[in-house]
Amino acid sequence: MDLEAVRTFVAVAEAGQFQKAATDLSITQQAVSKRIATLEHDLGVRLFTRAPRGAELTIDGQAFLPHARELLRVAERAGASVRPGRRPLRVDVIASRSAQSGLMRDFHRVHPDIELDVMMLFDIETAVTAIRSGAIDASFRAVAAPGRPLPEDIASVRVLDEPLQLLTGPAHALAGARSVTLARLTGHRIWMPGIAPGTEWGAYYDDLVAEFGLTIEVTGPNFGSDALLDTIADTPALATFMGEHTRLIWPTDHGLRRIPVTDPTPVYPHSLLWHRDNPHPALATLRTHLATTTTGHGATGTWTPSWAIPR
Repeated sequence: MDLEAVRTFVAVAEAGQFQKAATDLSITQQAVSKRIATLEHDLGVRLFTRAPRGAELTIDGQAFLPHARELLRVAERAGASVRPGRRPLRVDVIASRSAQSGLMRDFHRVHPDIELDVMMLFDIETAVTAIRSGAIDASFRAVAAPGRPLPEDIASVRVLDEPLQLLTGPAHALAGARSVTLARLTGHRIWMPGIAPGTEWGAYYDDLVAEFGLTIEVTGPNFGSDALLDTIADTPALATFMGEHTRLIWPTDHGLRRIPVTDPTPVYPHSLLWHRDNPHPALATLRTHLATTTTGHGATGTWTPSWAIPR
């Protein structure tokens, strides 16, 4: 069904005259008559009768009018759902307790009028595909793993370097330390079952192991952060890495310790990715917010893989 013909029908019904409807729609009276005739042909009924005072709805026209108005309202909502600036800004973060999620919460506090859809995709390939298709507007990632540069139509900017901390239970050999050097971690078992091969965070920890001779174990199923905390609390031989800005909640009897890692401090490089042609106005607002609220990168005494350093 031709939406312009339906729109013209509603205009004539409300104006009561073909000429007045033509003026309201900025078209000729002949065009109005042609659209109404086409609509009547498609429906197989007469919608108007000519009267001395103009055009009057037939019984069929009266029956069709509320549905025509609803059809136009649905069409407007459908268009608004994908129109930049009229739909929510769709942003991908890795996890709900992650630093990226915290950045988006800060953005929402400063810009509560901007509607957001926050989702969690698995890896950078999935995120880039979603950005290129328009399924999402932006994604927080560690840019790319070595040998897999971003497509030319995807832009990125470094937004946060997040220091890693060592998380231990109360009986761990390092539990009493105020800080711990990377060299001191050699020989300790660091358990991280959430690392998936082929992901950007997998590449990050592969480089960390190679650079400093650490032992990171990924064995066992990943039951989520709560199960990980339970195991670390109960197993003196195990520790794990957590980002400084990762929000964690555990029972008071766990006695877990978050210990800064130094000399150098390994930092996880978070970047924002988006399509260069994305016109959503809130995306520019998000980029400006991140540029003015996040700190510099590559600080003295920190470490990140060479492939993640902006060039």
